[in-house]
Amino acid sequence: MADLGKVDRTFFDEYVFPRLGADRADVALGPTHGVDFGLLDVNGTAVAIATDPVSILPDLGFERAGRFALDFVLADVAVSGLAPSHLAVSFTLPPEFEDESFAAMWDAMHAEAEDLGVSIVTGHTARYAGCSLPWVGGATALAVGDPAEVIRPDGARAGDDVLVTKGPAVETTGLLTTLFPDQIDLDPETLAAAQARLDEAACVRDAMTAAAAGGVHAMHDATECGLFGAFVEMATGAGVRLDVATDRIPFRPGVRETCDAIGIDPWRATTGGTLVLAVDPDRTSAVVDALEAEGTPVGVAGTVEAAGEKGEPGPGVVVDGEEISHPEVDPSWQAYEELSRASER
Repeated sequence: MADLGKVDRTFFDEYVFPRLGADRADVALGPTHGVDFGLLDVNGTAVAIATDPVSILPDLGFERAGRFALDFVLADVAVSGLAPSHLAVSFTLPPEFEDESFAAMWDAMHAEAEDLGVSIVTGHTARYAGCSLPWVGGATALAVGDPAEVIRPDGARAGDDVLVTKGPAVETTGLLTTLFPDQIDLDPETLAAAQARLDEAACVRDAMTAAAAGGVHAMHDATECGLFGAFVEMATGAGVRLDVATDRIPFRPGVRETCDAIGIDPWRATTGGTLVLAVDPDRTSAVVDALEAEGTPVGVAGTVEAAGEKGEPGPGVVVDGEEISHPEVDPSWQAYEELSRASER
């Protein structure tokens, strides 16, 4: 198991996957490594469900931190193509967490949820000794809708186009330059551009826009292990091969410079807010136009190909002509720790 971040596939398959409680007929899609959500079939209604930690970063300001946390926990159900609809949230706060700080954070989360049409239906809020920022709880998001409208994470098909929004390391760039501006060697103009990326680290509205355009067969939020991790997870989940070119993928201002300054590979670094989509080529232009109309940059990065047929290679990913594997370890975790220690000196 990796020291930081999500467990790897080996740990998941050995310890998690064989032990999933009761076998119920209404579970249409259960836990799968690298898959964003589970899926229930409740009397003919689809319910996408996902659980994530709640991370509150006071240095962002509690209003901004609240919005950032909410968008993060809603993203995994949004990629189902169903609009997030319900939320349960649990806060396990440190004793020193002030009422005024909570109010600012919660007001921002409420406003964002209201704007997205999400109802907060239950939860738990308490202060406990031993709890500490930024990890202060967890949340479960649901999206309810027509099963025919669900975009399955394993739905990529041979012949699809591969689309990528925003590009690599958007979240890593925006977050680390905002939290540690004095520890990253960037000129003021580049630093400001990099910090602006944090406002792009959300994908719920992009996911809904793409789904509404039609023809999306699979959609994945490129979080831990970045775009390379997302490519591999999409390919292995669907049993296909992806052939992509990095020069067709957007690169947002400040990303290259930030990743160079802190010595990490942007393609393997967490990039919440960036979507990878497998799209019917007949609908590619419609999806691109819809996203760009909302101000979201998107590139047609490559294609989905069949795998394991007639002597063809098995599922996998080729980037710029080279086969890649899942990064397993996200370099942004180590970078965060090093920058945090440096800021305390």
